[in-house]
Amino acid sequence: MSHLFDAIVSAHRQLRPQVRVTPLERSVLLSRQLGCELYLKCDHLQPTGSFKFRGASNKLRLLNDEQRRRGVIAASSGNHGQAMALAGRMMGVGVTVYAPETAAAVKLEAIRALGGQVELVPGDALNAEQAGEKAAHEQGKVYISPYNDEQVIAGQGTCGMELVEQQPDLDAVFVAVGGGGYISGIGTVLKRLSPKTQLIACWPENATSMYSALEAGHIFPVDEQDTLSDGTAGGVEPGAVTFPLCQRLIDRKILVSEAEIKAAMRQLAASDRWIIEGAAGVALAAAIRLAPEFQGKKVAVALCGKNIVLEKYLKAIADEDR
Repeated sequence: MSHLFDAIVSAHRQLRPQVRVTPLERSVLLSRQLGCELYLKCDHLQPTGSFKFRGASNKLRLLNDEQRRRGVIAASSGNHGQAMALAGRMMGVGVTVYAPETAAAVKLEAIRALGGQVELVPGDALNAEQAGEKAAHEQGKVYISPYNDEQVIAGQGTCGMELVEQQPDLDAVFVAVGGGGYISGIGTVLKRLSPKTQLIACWPENATSMYSALEAGHIFPVDEQDTLSDGTAGGVEPGAVTFPLCQRLIDRKILVSEAEIKAAMRQLAASDRWIIEGAAGVALAAAIRLAPEFQGKKVAVALCGKNIVLEKYLKAIADEDR
């Protein structure tokens, strides 16, 4: 993993100021309520509202002139596509995003508004990834996976560098997991620079593709249910480079319910006035669940994004299920 760590260090130096150093803020109220020192890594404040801008920017930075001229193809249900579209516009690279037909219309419109072209694909996020990769091969363009790409992972790992610089003595970091790119980047840094910090991987009970693969020891199709954490939903690509990374890096795995995700989103809105998407709610819900084990200790929660459809957010924070 030394080459990946070196790539993260390089990205950490080279991506500024395009990629922001996001705040690591201590939540006064949540810390009091939970009995631990709880810090919020505010990656929802990146341009386009998610951590994905880190990886997209790093990947495009490393293209050669011919690859830039041809343009690139990505696959995404929203956040990766928006990040690619904005990074492409800033760097003068044409971006086409293959997205599942079930993706939220507002997220697809945001991709278009940022200058990306959208191609809709029947099925789920994994179908879109496979269709995008095939089209890129046929058109002679670079395909940029949301997670199955070490240069993308290196970009996401800049979050880990910031965490260590901002709070070098964290006892645990909670990260929601979809394809595993974000946690792989963060974990690579923590294992090198802060090995005492527990890396806790978090999933919604309704969408467990990487979790189930890690439990079984191999990637396989998993039937997933609807979840508020749509940013982590979808299958894992066979042969994904993130799978062995997650096997080596993750210290602990936890599943949370849809009710816990909603409650965490409500609690954060009340305590810190942040709007977050379901995936960020997953990480916070896990931290809330495990808080009794971290009394008096320092933990960080990666708020990975804020791109949630307004109606879904309002429903999530309503009191109807209390």
